[in-house]
Amino acid sequence: MKNSKVCIMAALLIGILLIAVGCANGQTSQQSEEVKSDLASELEESYDLKPLSETDANYTINMGYYNCDHMTAACIGQDAGIYEALGLKVKLTGNGNVPEAMAAGKMDVGYAGWTTTLRAVPKGTPLFIAAQNHTGGSEYLVVSNDIKEPEDLIGKKISLGTDPETENLNWAEWADQLEIPLDSSKYENFTMGDKDEYFALKAGKLDAYICCDPWGSMAEYEDSGWCMRTQTTMRDGELGTCCKVAMHRDFAEEHPELAKRILLAHTLSVQYMYQHPYKAAEIFAENYSVPLEVALMTFWKKLNNEGRTISWDLNIDELKNQLKVMQKYGVQNDVNTVNVEDYVDTSYMDACGAKDFNTFIKEEVDPEFPLGMSYEDWKAKVMELDNIKPS
Repeated sequence: MKNSKVCIMAALLIGILLIAVGCANGQTSQQSEEVKSDLASELEESYDLKPLSETDANYTINMGYYNCDHMTAACIGQDAGIYEALGLKVKLTGNGNVPEAMAAGKMDVGYAGWTTTLRAVPKGTPLFIAAQNHTGGSEYLVVSNDIKEPEDLIGKKISLGTDPETENLNWAEWADQLEIPLDSSKYENFTMGDKDEYFALKAGKLDAYICCDPWGSMAEYEDSGWCMRTQTTMRDGELGTCCKVAMHRDFAEEHPELAKRILLAHTLSVQYMYQHPYKAAEIFAENYSVPLEVALMTFWKKLNNEGRTISWDLNIDELKNQLKVMQKYGVQNDVNTVNVEDYVDTSYMDACGAKDFNTFIKEEVDPEFPLGMSYEDWKAKVMELDNIKPS
């Protein structure tokens, strides 16, 4: 009898908990919908958005991005509800081959490396650079803790990729600056993806690799290695360039309103990263499968420590500066003399109603996050801004 009473009480308690959880989930769902509705109303008012045509409202935009921190705006736009608030239907593909997919007519918009984009156009891919995404280079030469000096790398296992002497500008610069051989035959060279490189180094099967974040910050966070060299925004003393937002010409011409609105979404996603770094880092951590601390370290580097490197303000001079440095080192000779104006069309970006990036930074970011903040101070401010209590 006693056991029966215990079972009945347990069943009642579980029932009550399930009802409570159901109510909580319902409230959370309702709150989430209210937030999305408020965001949609705010954007409609702030940016004077006109209703989309029925065709555009029902069109699904195929968007691709690589799993690199430079291109985080793509998943921010999705998970922060920005695309939905703008009335956009977006199918997001991570780590996709953006130019190849565009060539096959399977992708409308993509976050891609700019030299990849330059190579795609002469092959007949109908795409153009529509907006800035990331300045400079912001990649890292990560080495194991056993490597103390640059010369220690000679003869070691290092992932430099295929033909690094003529294809990898970072390696050409760093070999010169570190006074070590550029010739990859002087090392045991591998070609691996960033994530695989990290796990190989952690397992002691690789001594060094070149990567973008989060795989530099991940090595630091787990004390598996350290960043011997960082390529930031400067190339020979001038601002260079990196990843871009590319767009399929047919998509832009057939859906000009969607083209403008998805670029507006890009700028809003970047704004979200600067104004809500903690929440943005949570999205990054989930999409890139890394600890939240690593995501925060990554955002600190991109948004403060290395400058305001995530941007939507495309500057043609930065592209030309990058080409000059490529020419200096004899890297990517098949594209380093192109006329960049032939690859760029900012008319859709100019017409999307976005804020001026530099004004946004000066008025809305600099007062809260002045450049040069330590990681500890930046993180504390980030948590305060998004009302996150220290655990």
